[in-house]
Amino acid sequence: MAIFTKTEDTKQTHKAFQFWKHNRTRDRPDLMTPEGLQLYLDTRLEQLKVFTELGLCQEAFRATKDIYGLMCMVKKTPKSSLLVVYYSQLVEIFWTSSSNLYHASAWFKLFSLQTNFNKNLSQNDLQLIASSVVLATLSVPPYGQSNGSSHLELENEKEHNLRMSNLIGFNLEHKFEGRDMLSRESLLSELVSKGVLSCATQEVKELYHLLKHELHPLDLGSKIKPLLDRISKLGGKLSSAPSLQEVQLSRYVSSLEKIATLKLLQQVSKIYQTITIQNLAQLVPFFDFSAVEMIAADAVRNNFVDMKVDHIKGVVSFGNLSIESDGLKDPLAIFTETMNKVRAMLFPAPNKAIQLGGIVPNLEETVEREHKRLLARKSFIEKRKEEQERQQIEMVLKEREEEQTKLKILKLTEEAEQKTLATDLQERRRQRILREIEESRLKGVTKQTVLLRAMGEKLKKDQEMKNKLRKIAKTMDYLERAKREEAAPLIEAAYQQRLVEERGVELSKEHQESDLKEKKRLARMFDNKEIFQERVISLRQAEFERLRKEKVDRIGQIILARKQESDIKRKHIYHLKSEEERIRKLQEDEEALKREETEKLRKEKAKWRAKLYEIAEQQRQREQEVNERLG
Repeated sequence: MAIFTKTEDTKQTHKAFQFWKHNRTRDRPDLMTPEGLQLYLDTRLEQLKVFTELGLCQEAFRATKDIYGLMCMVKKTPKSSLLVVYYSQLVEIFWTSSSNLYHASAWFKLFSLQTNFNKNLSQNDLQLIASSVVLATLSVPPYGQSNGSSHLELENEKEHNLRMSNLIGFNLEHKFEGRDMLSRESLLSELVSKGVLSCATQEVKELYHLLKHELHPLDLGSKIKPLLDRISKLGGKLSSAPSLQEVQLSRYVSSLEKIATLKLLQQVSKIYQTITIQNLAQLVPFFDFSAVEMIAADAVRNNFVDMKVDHIKGVVSFGNLSIESDGLKDPLAIFTETMNKVRAMLFPAPNKAIQLGGIVPNLEETVEREHKRLLARKSFIEKRKEEQERQQIEMVLKEREEEQTKLKILKLTEEAEQKTLATDLQERRRQRILREIEESRLKGVTKQTVLLRAMGEKLKKDQEMKNKLRKIAKTMDYLERAKREEAAPLIEAAYQQRLVEERGVELSKEHQESDLKEKKRLARMFDNKEIFQERVISLRQAEFERLRKEKVDRIGQIILARKQESDIKRKHIYHLKSEEERIRKLQEDEEALKREETEKLRKEKAKWRAKLYEIAEQQRQREQEVNERLG
C-alpha cells in the first residue's frame, strides 16, 4: 500500500511537465497520439481498479481525475465498456467516502449505460441495478450539511460540488449538466420519469411509496421494518453484466433506517405538538431512543425538523410546523384565528406604551440604553467575524504563495532540463551533420548540398513550432478574455459590497461620536449621581439592618417556642411512660392474686376428693361386712 501511495505522490509532483516529458522520451507513450493516449488511459483504469480494491480512496480519486482529463482530451465519445468501468469504480469510491448524493448519481449513469448499450441484460440483473439506484437515491439525507458555514466554506463547498459534477459529467441525459440540478429531489423525479422505479423490485417500490407519499406516522415504522428485512436479503452477482461488481442491497439498510426515522419525526411534528418519549420510542423500531435523539439533534441543527426533548417531563415538544402548513389546518383553527381578529377589531387593546409608561418609569432611556448595548455587541461580533475571515484569507493567500513557490521551482527545474536537452540535441545534430558530410564526401555529394538540406529541415521544424506557438497564444488569449468577462461582474459585486461595508463603518463612527457626546453631557451629573447613590445605599443599609434584626428576633422566638414545645412533649412522654408502668404493675399484681386463688381452689378440691374417696372406701367396707354376715 505504501508503494502505491509513493507512486501517486511522485506522479502528481511531476504532473506540471508530464506532457513535455512524454513528447521527448522514447520509452513512454506519446499522449499526442491516439494510441499513446489509449495506452495511458488503460493503465490508469487498471490502477483505479487496484486502488478501489485496496481501499485507497485518495489515490483512487486522483486516478479518477486523471481518467476524466484523458477522456476530455479524446475528441470522440469514449466507449461504453470504458464508461461502465469508470462509473462502477466511481460508485464504490463515493460510497466509501460517504458521498451518498454522488454515489446515487453515478449509479443512475451506470443504469443508463446498461439499459442503452447492454442488449443481453437479463430481467433479474435489471431489477437489481434499478433497485440499487432507487435505494441509493433514497439513502441521500433530505437536508444539506452547510448550515451555519461561513462564506469561504460555502465557496469551497460550491467549488467541490462543481468538481464532483464534472467527474460525473459524461451525461447520456443532459438534464444534470448544470450543477444546481444535482440534488436528491431532482434525482428522484428523474427515476420516476425515466422508468427506473418501474424496473425495481416490488419491495423497493413499496418502500419508495411509503417514504414519499404516505402520511401515517403511527404505523410507518412497522410497515418499513419488514420491507427492509426482505430488501437486506436481495443481491448477488450480475450474470449479464460481468464488468460490474457484486450487488448487495443490504448495505443501504442502515442509511434507509435513518431516513425512515427522519421521515417519521417530520410527520409526527406536523400532526402533534407534544408526545411522550415512550410513545415516540415505540414508533421507531429501528433504534433505541438515544440513537433517535442523536438523529433528531442532527435534523434540528440542519433546520429539517423543529423539536425539543424534555427528559424531566418525559415528553418531546414540536414547533409550529403543523400550524404553518396550510394543508394541515383544520376548520376549527381557521375559525379561532378569524374570531381573534374580530375581537381585536371590536375591542382594540390599549396602547402598550401608555401602560408601560405608567408601570416602568424612564422606559425610553432604558430602551435606548439597551439598543446602544445591542449595537455595540453587534459591532463587536461583526469585527470578530471580519477578523476570522481575514485570517482565513491570509491562510489561503499563504497557501497560494507556497503553491506559486513550488510552481516556480518546478518551472526552473523544467527550464534547466530543457536547456540540458537542447544542448544534447544541438550536439547530436552537429554530430549527425558531420557524419552526413563525411558520408556525402565518400559518396560524392558536396558539403554545400548537405548544409542546404539540413537548413531546410531546420526551417521546416522552426515553422511548425511557430505555428504551434501561434495556436497556443490564440487559445491563451481566448481563455484570458473569457476569464476577464467572467470576473467583471464579480469585481463589480465585490466593489459594491466594499462600498456597503465602508458605509457601515461610517455609520458606526457616527454612532460612536454621538455616544461620546452623550457621555460627555451626562458626565456633569456624576456628582449628583454619587450623592443619590450614597443616599440610596444608606437607606437600603438601614432597611437591611432592620430586616436582619427582625429576622434574628423572629428566629429566636421560634427557637424558644420550639424548646418549650419540646419540654412539654418530653414531660408528657414521661407521664405516659409512668402511667404505663403503674398499670403494668397493677396487672402483674392482679395476675399473681389470680394464680394464688387458683392454686388454693385446686388444693381444696384435691382435699375434698381425698375425703370423698375415704368415705366411699369406708362405705364399701361396711357393705362388704354386711354381705359377709348375711352370707
